[in-house]
Amino acid sequence: MSLLKNHKMSSALLLALLLSIGLCAYSLWSYGSTSTAGSAAWQQDTPQGGFGQQRGSFSPGKEGVREGGSSSPSSDSPRSTTERQQPPTANAGSIDGSQGNHGNSANGRGMPGQGGGRFGGATTGGSGTASKYAVPLAAYAVLFFGAAAAALYLNRRNRGTLQIQKSDQRVWIGSILGTGLFLRIAAAPWIPGHTDLNLFMNWATFASNNLTGFYLNGSSDYPPFYVYILYVTGKLAANPALSPYYSLLLKLPSMAADAATAYLLYRAARKFISFEVSLLIAGLYIGNPAIFINSTFWGQVDSFFTLFVVGALMLLFSKKIGWVTVLLTAAVLMKPQGIIYLPVLFFELIRMRQLKPWLIAAGSAIVTTLIVVIPFSLGQEPTWLLKLYTGTVNEYPYASVNAYNLFALLGANYTKDTVTLLLFDYHTWGMAFIVAVTLFSWWMYAKGGNVRFAAAAALIQIAGVFTLSTSMHERYLFPAAALALLAFAYLQDRRLLWLSVGFSLTIFVNTYDIFYHSSHGSGAYNATLFVTSLLNIVWCGCLAKIAWDYGSGIKSNPDIPALQNT
Repeated sequence: MSLLKNHKMSSALLLALLLSIGLCAYSLWSYGSTSTAGSAAWQQDTPQGGFGQQRGSFSPGKEGVREGGSSSPSSDSPRSTTERQQPPTANAGSIDGSQGNHGNSANGRGMPGQGGGRFGGATTGGSGTASKYAVPLAAYAVLFFGAAAAALYLNRRNRGTLQIQKSDQRVWIGSILGTGLFLRIAAAPWIPGHTDLNLFMNWATFASNNLTGFYLNGSSDYPPFYVYILYVTGKLAANPALSPYYSLLLKLPSMAADAATAYLLYRAARKFISFEVSLLIAGLYIGNPAIFINSTFWGQVDSFFTLFVVGALMLLFSKKIGWVTVLLTAAVLMKPQGIIYLPVLFFELIRMRQLKPWLIAAGSAIVTTLIVVIPFSLGQEPTWLLKLYTGTVNEYPYASVNAYNLFALLGANYTKDTVTLLLFDYHTWGMAFIVAVTLFSWWMYAKGGNVRFAAAAALIQIAGVFTLSTSMHERYLFPAAALALLAFAYLQDRRLLWLSVGFSLTIFVNTYDIFYHSSHGSGAYNATLFVTSLLNIVWCGCLAKIAWDYGSGIKSNPDIPALQNT
């Protein structure tokens, strides 16, 4: 009976995969053949008021940027270097975008402004194309988190009930990951996305025409690594057959990274845990609404960034210091917040107590940086990269930038970080908390004395810094969903599974609320902000308790034997 049940489930999963492939093919064909398809329709439907109004377009000319309206930044979104430190303002433009720039930008890819307020069509007014997906997405999220909680509960109460035959295991994992990827591809072209996509489009177009002059002749605040991905995207989109799918091509690297990260988590878990639980981990990631709202809806690159962090931590477990450093260096060269994870490598190098790994790490970091940076350095002054990072880091001098954390809970969202709270200003408090979080994770790492704690240390770093530091954006917590699952794979403490669901919930709510409901440039102080911020603080407290238990030698868990491979 069990074999028959497994066979039926395998057949059902294969059918789901085939249906997702068919739906993907039909979606792409339908999108490409409709009169409203292509980049032009996508540009018109993009929320947040369109590219011209909300931000400056990337310009290869001397002026660099043509600035749009006065709408505020939303996040660590890609932005022009001349458009910094602008506080949020309500009613940035009229419904018809009359306050924004219209027509073409300096590089011929300017976007018409539209929609009043922060998200244009994503809120009331505007096209409404984006907002029609809000309710289905919220409904799916409710079902997912309910199903995830039920699965974790039933797995604990009925351990070993589901046993999948070895011959069917590849079918199960391949079908689940493949279905998740193809459904993303099917949906992505029809979802307008965030204004960030407009900047990515402009940058991809310009990079494909003049890669080495990207920073010399233009104005961009994004570090150089992802520009190579944009270069490839721009080259592909230059093909007339692919140009209608420009938005999909921009989203594709992150959507593929969703599936790749899920597979890496599965592989990491499979070394220590049963196939069934490893499969659950992969499913919790690939089906997670907190993950695909970022890649498929928003169109950002946090999934791609997270793939590098997860890959680096897995390589660290295998003591491949050189490749660990390559990936972490690439992560820093992709997003400045990659610096948050560098202390984990530092912890392990200290624990190893050998000179050779330090030399390997230093050499790998230098070589990787030179390979990535040199093509953009021709004709630049020697300190151009340092100035780029300094400008990016100082871009948002606020206590919180739509991050639902401690400072948002205190009512300081988009409050200048120079404002005093008790004895010190917000910036000083934030820096003090970063130091405290890093010292705590180092202490726990040293007490645990095992590289298996690396993923948990990385989770402490991002969760602690996001929750307790200043200038955080709503999407900075994104890697926590993957890191909690990876930490569980290595430490096998079931509390980390629940914590992954908890972080996923707050990541999703924070992102969803800003994406759909923030019509004035920043999250309003309401029940959603209060509860989500409070929960993030609670999750950090739970994580600290788990780390303390592990560092104190309290590593036993009655569920662990059931999770071990025999």
